[in-house]
Amino acid sequence: MEQSDIKKMKRRKPFFLLFFIAGLFLISAVVMMLWNAILPSLTDFSTITYWQAMGLFALSRILFGSFRFGSPYNHPHHFSPGRIHEKLLNLDPDESKTFKEEWKSRCNMKE
Repeated sequence: MEQSDIKKMKRRKPFFLLFFIAGLFLISAVVMMLWNAILPSLTDFSTITYWQAMGLFALSRILFGSFRFGSPYNHPHHFSPGRIHEKLLNLDPDESKTFKEEWKSRCNMKE
């Protein structure tokens, strides 16, 4: 990487941080509007404030995901259907036979 590329990245860093913070505030507003529009009329839940919506969003990201955005398939430890499919296609005949027998026994299938 050249020096000019590194300087460009350093100049863009504050913009990315600003964009991330603006996105957090926007998503919190959407969470608040959706909650207040849907849940109080369907259940006994009361309406929530903007700051409660932001806390709810942060809590949901902690409990059900992470603060990484984007596709979960970009992370190497997650299940990737394409990678599994590729491995299955590249099995040699002996491995393929062993694989089929193992799955037949697991699924209680008869030939």
